[in-house]
Amino acid sequence: MPKKKVKMARERGHRQKASRKLTEMGQDVVNDIKNVCPPKLKIPSRSTSNIIYDEVHRYFVLGPRWGVRSAGSMKQVKKFAQLLCTADFAKELIKQGKFATLREMYYTAEGWEVGPFYDQGESDGIIEDLEAAFGLKREDLGLTPEEDGAAVYGKLVVNEDGVVIDATKAGRAGYTIPPTIDDVEFLKCKAKRVIAVETMGMYHRLVQEQAWKKFDSLIVGLKGQAARATRRFLKRANEELGLPVYLNCDGDPFGFHIAMVIISGSAKLAYINHELAVPDAKYLGVTASDIVNYKLPTDKLRELDIARLKQLQKDPRYNTKFWQSEIKKMLELGRKAEQQAFAKYGLAYVVKEYMPAKLKEVEEQEFLGR
Repeated sequence: MPKKKVKMARERGHRQKASRKLTEMGQDVVNDIKNVCPPKLKIPSRSTSNIIYDEVHRYFVLGPRWGVRSAGSMKQVKKFAQLLCTADFAKELIKQGKFATLREMYYTAEGWEVGPFYDQGESDGIIEDLEAAFGLKREDLGLTPEEDGAAVYGKLVVNEDGVVIDATKAGRAGYTIPPTIDDVEFLKCKAKRVIAVETMGMYHRLVQEQAWKKFDSLIVGLKGQAARATRRFLKRANEELGLPVYLNCDGDPFGFHIAMVIISGSAKLAYINHELAVPDAKYLGVTASDIVNYKLPTDKLRELDIARLKQLQKDPRYNTKFWQSEIKKMLELGRKAEQQAFAKYGLAYVVKEYMPAKLKEVEEQEFLGR
């Protein structure tokens, strides 16, 4: 099938599935009313007790517990009505081929007869109910966050809404990943891997030092904790383009967490981690061993850092020889280090010396079954 048709089919598939699910929900409500039964909707429980780490797929999933949102309960009737209004709003967006931000969705409710939401957290929760109930992403429902995703630089050409964009010619910042990344068509990619970096400072350093050329890579700036669109981009690059994904983060518990959310998904989004997690992604970031081997400038671990590292030791996602060893070593050192610490040896050192050695090390460890 031609690429354009593949892209259009993907778009239609996501939107058609969402539209169909919303229609079916509406029909179920009508049928319940005709049968003089209070309308209801089953929603998977997103409580921590119902979130399970799937050892086979290597990401968090929801367990078997469900809850019921019913119009037959005085405590739930308003929320149920708001849920129906939200579903109707999403259905209209899909029908018109439009998108709205989560903030616009929140303010739209001000005009509903059932009454507005107390705050945006409440409206976001309703959207999450729909996502979990139907196994959809909010983007499939025509709803997007306020912020754009991260940036990509490298030999990638995409088609976004009929506009062809070359990620090496989109300005110094590269190509910005849109919230609707599933609608973007990958036209051409000559890269052999993806290197995603936690901070935009390191992203710009790698772009300036032409790491995308040196390592035949797409360089992705995560902007801290990666947005859903960024994680979806990494997932698509890995699966559709066949690119291995490497994650370069700070050498501290929160850098480790940022990487692991990309690898194994988050507990909060257990209901759609199959769309976001990249289980084969490899950690290329700063480790406790790097702090010692490269004599890096460091900061002392705070009590919060120590507590977090001890939590990671018990987290099933970190139950490997590599992670357990590095976490233990960091606790023993009592120190942490940032990506930019390599600037001690010069601005170009990270690309000329550190990253080639690190890539070789990670790929060898991968071969040996780290």
